[in-house]
Amino acid sequence: MGNTLVKTQLKDVQGFLTSTIGVLENYLNETTLSQMEQEQSGDSNYYKLILSNLRKLLVYCEEGLDACSVILQSEPFQKPTAEKTLYRIFHQCIEEFFSPKNDAWFEDSRSAYTGRNSIKFYKTVPESVKKLVKGFEGEFQRVREELEYYETDYRTKMIQSK
Repeated sequence: MGNTLVKTQLKDVQGFLTSTIGVLENYLNETTLSQMEQEQSGDSNYYKLILSNLRKLLVYCEEGLDACSVILQSEPFQKPTAEKTLYRIFHQCIEEFFSPKNDAWFEDSRSAYTGRNSIKFYKTVPESVKKLVKGFEGEFQRVREELEYYETDYRTKMIQSK
């Protein structure tokens, strides 16, 4: 891929991460465990898991945004570094959203065919959590499709360099 295309994708991802961070920070700064339990009584340990996963996602997004900013400011543009960063963002942010390591929720891949949201929770969660995740899903899916190329391309390059 040419420098211009990679740089454009990096700028797009930077905008996506900036927006995502803003919404996540606002939600996490304003939401407590007791507020979640007041909104919808449920399993407090599961609510803690949800909040923990959202905080982890926020940290990954902040790290990705920092990396994008550094690369976009550097001259000359470092295409290999940018590609590696996009690969890392794909795994740490996008994949963590759709399939968190701590199993806070899961992706129902069949939902893509029905037009419904694909993120499903194992237990009942407050409406604010459903709304937050539903609001993210479309953009995360869009960026996932944009960055899937780096998944295969980066792995191929790593295998060929051995």
